[in-house]
Amino acid sequence: MLELAGIVILGIIAQWVAWRFKMPAILPLILIGLCVGPLSTLVTDDGAKLIEPVWHPELGRGLFPGESLFHFVSLAISVILFEGGLTLKRNEVLNVGPVIIKLITVGTVITFLGAGVVSHFLFDLSWPISFLFASLIIVTGPTVITPILRNIPLKKDVSAVLKWEGILIDPIGAVAAVLVFEFISIGHGQEYTQQALIEFGKTVVVGFSIGFSFAYALYFAIKRNTIPHFLLNVIALSSVLMVFVLSEQFAHESGLLSVVVMGMVLGNIDLPNIKELLYFKESLSVLLISILFILLAANIDMEDLYLIYNWNTLVLFACVVFLIRPVGVLLSTWGSGLKFNEKMFISWVGPRGIVAAGIASLFGTRLALEGEPGAEYITPLVFVIVLGTVLLNAATARLFAQVSGVFLKESTGILIVGASNVSRIIAKYLQKNGRHVVLIDSNKENIEKARAMDLDAEEANIFSDELTDNIEFNDIGYLMALTASEEVNKYAIERFKQHLGENGAFRLITSEEMKEPSNTPNELLFSRKDDYINLSEVSRDYPKINEIELDSRKDFLEEIAKLNNEEDAIPIFIKDKNGELHIIATYSEKMDIEEGFKLVYLGKPIDLINDETIAHRKPEESVN
Repeated sequence: MLELAGIVILGIIAQWVAWRFKMPAILPLILIGLCVGPLSTLVTDDGAKLIEPVWHPELGRGLFPGESLFHFVSLAISVILFEGGLTLKRNEVLNVGPVIIKLITVGTVITFLGAGVVSHFLFDLSWPISFLFASLIIVTGPTVITPILRNIPLKKDVSAVLKWEGILIDPIGAVAAVLVFEFISIGHGQEYTQQALIEFGKTVVVGFSIGFSFAYALYFAIKRNTIPHFLLNVIALSSVLMVFVLSEQFAHESGLLSVVVMGMVLGNIDLPNIKELLYFKESLSVLLISILFILLAANIDMEDLYLIYNWNTLVLFACVVFLIRPVGVLLSTWGSGLKFNEKMFISWVGPRGIVAAGIASLFGTRLALEGEPGAEYITPLVFVIVLGTVLLNAATARLFAQVSGVFLKESTGILIVGASNVSRIIAKYLQKNGRHVVLIDSNKENIEKARAMDLDAEEANIFSDELTDNIEFNDIGYLMALTASEEVNKYAIERFKQHLGENGAFRLITSEEMKEPSNTPNELLFSRKDDYINLSEVSRDYPKINEIELDSRKDFLEEIAKLNNEEDAIPIFIKDKNGELHIIATYSEKMDIEEGFKLVYLGKPIDLINDETIAHRKPEESVN
């Protein structure tokens, strides 16, 4: 009981430490597992582990009797892979661009072949075991990439490439590892005869067919409201476990393939409550990962560590990090718009993640029990690659970004909270003027309209932690709160001013502040006479942003006065001679306005304003 409680407590502490110090959670989890497992045998009186995952009758201690640990790991990995499959969206794969597509195809093949050949000759492993090892280190994963890059200001293209490679390659690497493992398992003892290939094909067919079938069965059950809302998450969980077990009954070792396929299918159909299901699976995955990796690391014996305690392991690590990864990235980015220094940074950041470590322990243990020669190398070698790459990238990614010149000295991106019509109009203008703009909104329809205008838009809740975790916000330095809710606007400023609005955080004026001329907020956006209602009405009637040429401060003051007297025009920016935009409400009165400056406003075109002004003048005021 003490050991079980200790694993859960240590796991959650490790997750908190990872969050607090902005590092991948897998690092403290595996280190804790090694400390309470094999390393603890060096200091205990009887040479036993502090936590022994497997029951040893001769010692009278251990947590899981027989093959129970093996079964727990299998079920836990199935849930984790299902959750990963849910996050893989077909439309996102199509939109990520040729560079990322090549990284997850060409780059994957290069890693697979390169690591397989190197491990074969360095450790004299059989070709199947060598390529199983190679398939396991294909994956990077968002859980290790995101914490490393979260606080490194990068160009949007660079961070997007790393983010999407990690997201897309997780299930691809899992499928590749499962297929290689199944090929080994089926061929074991059959010398890869025709029958072995038939069995392999059967496993693939069963895995895909059961995964697809049960995904659509669950979809129709949810769609037709045959599952009550309070049972949705637990039924989804039980379905995953049932698919895994059922698939195993029809074809040995097809269960993991089935749950990956099931997750990918459910993630790409119009499934009601998909976000709620994702949140539940994410929380469950955090708990399972916390327990799983302490157990897996603790289950490693000192003999396994001594097995790889040699120069060959260092050479293998160097080949993976300094040769295979760079070659894969350079060939995948050949002919792209990325600069050489950006390619080098992408090739440097390639930490292996949770899928690699988890599946390695599972497959290594299975094959070792079956007596496959060389299988004992799988788990310790993969753990070395995982720990080594995570430590290397966590410690040097920021420095390497600065040295290579991809580190943004100034965060000029703009985050707009709210994706309503007026937000989209302003965002499009900013985008045309060379600024990276991201809109966030909890309204799906607004986000879809923004994306239809080729704007970066994310469906997100302002009260969620997701915003600070998004590495594509790394170049965001300005925040504009443009929602209809005064409370949301204030909350956005208060919470994200330091992280996403370090260079400037602004919001619309509230109705109460408009009634008190002396009460002008420091973060005022645009003007003190225009709140969300005014902006919405003007953008509805005149959905266009106009520019007025200026030649002096006097000219600026005259034009501002004219616009302030016009209900259908709202001044928003000043554009200087260099094309830089300044929010009018915060533009210093001491700054000179010279010829070449422009006054930017939303609403009625200036020629219509002038025509109406002339039409309403008295005869003696008319212009000759």
